[in-house]
Amino acid sequence: MSTVSPAYLEIIDFIAGGTTPEAVVNFHPSPEAQRRVAELVQHEKVGDLSSEEQAELDHYEELEHILRMAKAKARLILSHAQ
Repeated sequence: MSTVSPAYLEIIDFIAGGTTPEAVVNFHPSPEAQRRVAELVQHEKVGDLSSEEQAELDHYEELEHILRMAKAKARLILSHAQ
């Protein structure tokens, strides 16, 4: 992808705005991002995903992995704070 996707911008804004472990645990992608991922997955299922769309879906999957790891770490931090 030659430009930064809206999903990346959401994450960048979230991090740049400062955050807490609680906010990380509660973070969810925007409805628009969720709809786009669902659309890409549907295209993938029927086999009509372009190479650009495949790259976009791959990026979403990378972001999801990063968010899962961040949420796990935030939960660990919260559990040790109690």
